[in-house]
Amino acid sequence: MARTQGSRAEITGPLLRDEARRLFARQGYAAVSMRQIAAAVGVQAGALYAYTPDKQALLHDLLESHMQDLLAAWSDDPRADALARLERFVRFHIGFSLDHPDAVFLSYMELRNLTPDNFARIAQLRGRYEALLEGILRDGIAAGLMRIEDPKLTTLALIAMLTGVTNWYREGGRLDRARIADIYWGLARGAVGAA
Repeated sequence: MARTQGSRAEITGPLLRDEARRLFARQGYAAVSMRQIAAAVGVQAGALYAYTPDKQALLHDLLESHMQDLLAAWSDDPRADALARLERFVRFHIGFSLDHPDAVFLSYMELRNLTPDNFARIAQLRGRYEALLEGILRDGIAAGLMRIEDPKLTTLALIAMLTGVTNWYREGGRLDRARIADIYWGLARGAVGAA
């Protein structure tokens, strides 16, 4: 019997992804075996291969779906003021990151475990996301609202700063999400030389 009695593909597939994401984030991709994932899902190890060809494909799928979800969730209004757009980006990125901490962790810490082809595909998606922020910054420079020496480097620094919130934030801590977003918005304004 490949699956636990009563299990169903529409449940097992998403559960496999959730458990793999959780285990990879907690223990690291290299330390997690397909047997561990199968045990967490409640199926025999061989049953996992009905859902993924191997562990590498599973990691790539998790990273790719995270980036696709991130790109799909963001919307921008290029006609709006560049500072308002940047504020919206800051608040969006923090909120999305805090809602998906394991996926964010994997996206930054497990890139090194991708094959070159899989890495290139994820890097392309990350580049698309970075270009969205860089476009806002370039618009801010053109409008005289921001003073930035290197928009690409500033983009990378801002994304790293915003993503870093997942390393220390704990629900119920000293600062709530709204206050954290306010403080990070102030930091981002300073980073882009906005008055």
